[in-house]
Amino acid sequence: MYAVIQTGGKQYRVEEGTVLRVEKIKAEEGDSVEFDRVLLVGNGSDVTIGAPLVDGGKVTATVEAQGRGRKIDVIKFKRRKGYHRQYGHRQAYTQLRVTGISS
Repeated sequence: MYAVIQTGGKQYRVEEGTVLRVEKIKAEEGDSVEFDRVLLVGNGSDVTIGAPLVDGGKVTATVEAQGRGRKIDVIKFKRRKGYHRQYGHRQAYTQLRVTGISS
């Protein structure tokens, strides 16, 4: 059984036991979170597509870790003008393990 969920402005295809990194969610490590924005649920050839959401669709997951991704360096530079700017960014994420899918 699999599902497509929406969180943090992105869509993810998940199955039970899947580990995924999503945009930061306010939850502690070990907490259980539920996603009710389920767009599709599939079980073999039986596929339920929401319009836009599946009625009664729910995905539960456990928070494994809270962290920050690798640093991305951003550099702005104009040659011969003496202009240069440099800054970095590290995106916060939440690592989840999917524990259940219901439709």
